[in-house]
Amino acid sequence: MSISVNIEKSFRGFTLKVQFETTDLSTGILGASGSGKSMTLRCIAGIEKPDRGKIVIHGKTVFDSEEKINLKPQERQVGYLFQNYALFPTMTVRDNIRCGFRGEKKLRDEKVQDFICRYHLEGLENRYPSQLSGGQQQRVALARMMIGEPEVILLDEPFSALDGFLKDVLQKDMQDFLKEYTGDMIMVTHSRDEAFRFCRNLMLLKEGKTLIFGDTRKLFEQPELLEAARLTGCKNHSRIERLGDYELFALDWGVALRTEKKIDSDITHVAIRGHWMQGTDHKTENCILFQVADYVETTFEHQYLVKSPEMEEDAVLWWMRPKGSFDEPAEKNLPRYLYLPPEHLMLLK
Repeated sequence: MSISVNIEKSFRGFTLKVQFETTDLSTGILGASGSGKSMTLRCIAGIEKPDRGKIVIHGKTVFDSEEKINLKPQERQVGYLFQNYALFPTMTVRDNIRCGFRGEKKLRDEKVQDFICRYHLEGLENRYPSQLSGGQQQRVALARMMIGEPEVILLDEPFSALDGFLKDVLQKDMQDFLKEYTGDMIMVTHSRDEAFRFCRNLMLLKEGKTLIFGDTRKLFEQPELLEAARLTGCKNHSRIERLGDYELFALDWGVALRTEKKIDSDITHVAIRGHWMQGTDHKTENCILFQVADYVETTFEHQYLVKSPEMEEDAVLWWMRPKGSFDEPAEKNLPRYLYLPPEHLMLLK
């Protein structure tokens, strides 16, 4: 099974130009707000019509501007979970789920009851969306989507309206649901953690354009492009001067670094994630002097903005260190140096 998308669409001075093909069961689209993520899903679902291009789902062409093909949403075998779930406010739980049914009418009521039980909605059948919790609303939306037996499901930032404990619970529920689902899934998100957690393949989208597409874990480990590193949450990057096949000088950080990967001639930057740096009291290669310029406390970790005398004026390195306890002082056991492991250095264009 595969999904192939190569489309263009312009609106309100913005142009969406997306191209990717996946044979994996789970694909993510990661990008900032306004980058065209939701519009991409809407074009795949048939809710929006691209200006040009082609969309093929499991060998079936659902849109082709040259061949004048544009199948209706209900003909595409695609399920869509909207960001706010889009339940009909004047319909009960039972009626909302019934709206997604596409089979023979004589089987409808039995099928609806089956999905009410499957998504643990017993006792809520006659309630309206306003009488449901966020988790219950999501389960109703999933049941309405899945009763239509879609070959592909599209998830449009399904956790963006949630926070705290509820988000954690629903993400676990979604993981369990996706383990049982045998079709393809495409998820849109602006959260790098959600992309990493749910998606085997990942497309990074910037200002309506496909920046890069590939295996999610590999993209986080070696994003290849500076913009891709930023989109996946890396705060630490520096311009470089190439000194050899495996040695460079980080111009912004003022330090020579040995790399594990060969430095190709088109590499312009080096980067490292804040969690991979290590504190040490012994200066070796790939070390910078540890001096704290600023500090940010989060729930479970200390975040230090490190500034050594060799760095450029505006440059800092973010170092993330787990807390030992909630009342652990930020200055406890601070190292003399920060070590940048060669295996965690990312070479970027």
